[in-house]
Amino acid sequence: MTLLAYLFLVCAIASAWLPPLAFGPRRLPVWPLLLVMAMAWGLVAGVLEPRAILWLAGLTGAAYACARAPRAWIRLVCGMVTAVLALQLAMHKLPGFHNPLLLDGVVLSAGAAPFTLYANFDKGVVGLILLALLSQRVSSRAELGEVLRRTAPVLLLTIAVTLGFAVAAGVVGIDLKLPPQTPLFIGVNLLFTVVAEEAFFRGFLQARLASALGRFNWGPWLAVAASALLFGAAHLGGGLRYGILAAIAGFGYAVAYQRTQRIEAAILVHIALNAVHFIGFTYPARLNGV
Repeated sequence: MTLLAYLFLVCAIASAWLPPLAFGPRRLPVWPLLLVMAMAWGLVAGVLEPRAILWLAGLTGAAYACARAPRAWIRLVCGMVTAVLALQLAMHKLPGFHNPLLLDGVVLSAGAAPFTLYANFDKGVVGLILLALLSQRVSSRAELGEVLRRTAPVLLLTIAVTLGFAVAAGVVGIDLKLPPQTPLFIGVNLLFTVVAEEAFFRGFLQARLASALGRFNWGPWLAVAASALLFGAAHLGGGLRYGILAAIAGFGYAVAYQRTQRIEAAILVHIALNAVHFIGFTYPARLNGV
């Protein structure tokens, strides 16, 4: 039953890219139905308590109003509510969620800190809601090809600079490996971490800052810097050097988004960096590296 809850959630996230289905004269997106099924199975499996549904419904309503409300002040207020709820859910501060533990204290590299991995239902839903309601996505294969072309140099530079700094700072060392946990890590990291973080910091925050500052030539780049610095600040719990590394990486993700105005660019750079880090370097970090 737990597996079914997560299977429906994964399908809901993927369906954000599907066109709406036609029901007579109306066209309705697929993802809300799949999300409802995921939450229903989550309740049955004990992953969710009833109060968790209230938090998720509140986030959905606030995000919908932020995107669709007719008055600017309503959109602003709902945007602030969306930000607070999304952050609280992503940081697991709201009660009612029992995320299953997938990996417990695994040591992936010699001298590395132990690595623990959860399947975070709350953060996964945050990613879905912000992705579906508030993020600009590609709508055709031709558009996707252009996004990939414009993203490729940013991706390579972000990986080189971020991991180069990490090695120079002693946070990680080179450690080529392909542990059996690799597919699990990449899948869970993409769907329950990367999508949520990029939908919040780039699709939601950076896009709205850039829009608000659009009358200034430097406005979009201030939005890039702000989203990168806030991303770094959000990771300071791992230590100062970890926060600096996150800000450097966040700048790459933000530039990828600015160049394309599509969330897929930031998601691609983020998961590529995480995958290269996992496979090619100490993961998550040296014991005293951060």
